[in-house]
Amino acid sequence: MMSPEQNDLITRIGPGTKCGALMRHYWHPVALADELPDARPAKAVRLLGQDFVLFRDERGRHGLLDRDCPHRGTDLAYGRLENGGLRCLFHGWLFDVDGKCLETPAEPEGSVLCQRVRQRAYPVVVKNGIVFAFVGEGQPPAFPDFDCFLAPTSHAFAFKGLIECNWLQALEVGIDPAHASYLHRFYEDEDTGAAYGRQFRAASSDSDIPMTRLLREFTRPRIDVEATDYGLRLFALRRLDERHTHVRVTNLVFPYAFVIPMSAEMTITQWHVPIDDTSCYWYAIFTSFGQPVDHAAMREQRLKLYQLPDYRPRLGRHNDYGYNVAEQASQTFTGMGFDINVHDQWAIESQGRIQDRTREHLGTTDKAIVAYRRMLLSAIGLVANGDKPPMWLDAARATRLRGPIAIDGMGPTEGWQSYWKDVDTRRRGNSSWAANTVPPLVA
Repeated sequence: MMSPEQNDLITRIGPGTKCGALMRHYWHPVALADELPDARPAKAVRLLGQDFVLFRDERGRHGLLDRDCPHRGTDLAYGRLENGGLRCLFHGWLFDVDGKCLETPAEPEGSVLCQRVRQRAYPVVVKNGIVFAFVGEGQPPAFPDFDCFLAPTSHAFAFKGLIECNWLQALEVGIDPAHASYLHRFYEDEDTGAAYGRQFRAASSDSDIPMTRLLREFTRPRIDVEATDYGLRLFALRRLDERHTHVRVTNLVFPYAFVIPMSAEMTITQWHVPIDDTSCYWYAIFTSFGQPVDHAAMREQRLKLYQLPDYRPRLGRHNDYGYNVAEQASQTFTGMGFDINVHDQWAIESQGRIQDRTREHLGTTDKAIVAYRRMLLSAIGLVANGDKPPMWLDAARATRLRGPIAIDGMGPTEGWQSYWKDVDTRRRGNSSWAANTVPPLVA
């Protein structure tokens, strides 16, 4: 169990907090590129308890500025996009993507006030449909050569969703392999031909067993965790018999992302981005090693589940997550429909806006959560002492981090340790784009 002070230390990320100081050493997703339409490419964003305005100027450059105008504090998110920048509606002050004040038109002729004014601006980059920003001090770290960043746009799809609770409990569901046999249990197996774009629906690779049946019938996975340069690698092993073991390899990428398999040819890289202490967004890049992603189909699937403009789930706390007693009795373990995102949303939001970890009792299947919390506490301590935390990458180190490998498949009970690496090698070798990349380095 944790003390209240420890729980606050690892969950609160606003300005002036120790975990917030750690988080400001990294790039963070702040919007989908789709959220900046040509009609008005600007929007308010909130990250780590701070308010910003994100925009794209006429030259296609992205900028992220503090949201309050440095003149009188009015809201720049409503500003006009013109003349190379974002213009405040109150007195017409104009700022470019670097925060430089270009004009103060209400001032007297010949005024040099704008030369002495600057709005705080932050570095911004776009990676496969997600806009990332760095809101810390000094130089930002480099991006690792992960598959989700190296894949061509034709083979990557980005989306997001709002979660109304603390970022840490949202992350921890992704490094808990045991819950899938319960929270995502379906009592009837679906046609795997309709599995595209949906987790736990296809047959397990290298077998004809539907994932729904595998999770339902083999409920006690052996879970192993090992430290890596990027965070943690997780193994969930479901032994079917003396010859066959289902092997699922997932990853925790510090500070708050995970990489998991979606199907035999697709992986998901998902970040859990703190809006503030009591809400967060998940952002995901779906990366295909096989055929190009059907962007229209993937987007249509998800827009049935999430409402624009806030990407708020249609089923949630406000309508009891669609809970249905009759369905729970005969179709699903939860009675909350067939979308596993709804199940996860319930699990993490029902813990409260910020989970009270002083009341929890962890088991052996929580070993990845224990390992991550230790890593998080250590990183907070490093930053407090003036050192760089894990996964703060310079350019040289960034090129050495690849993958991470994420697979699930039916492997041998003896020799599963090499099986998952061989699966990844074959997948890359058959890929139109990954075959040209250097394979990940694995222990």
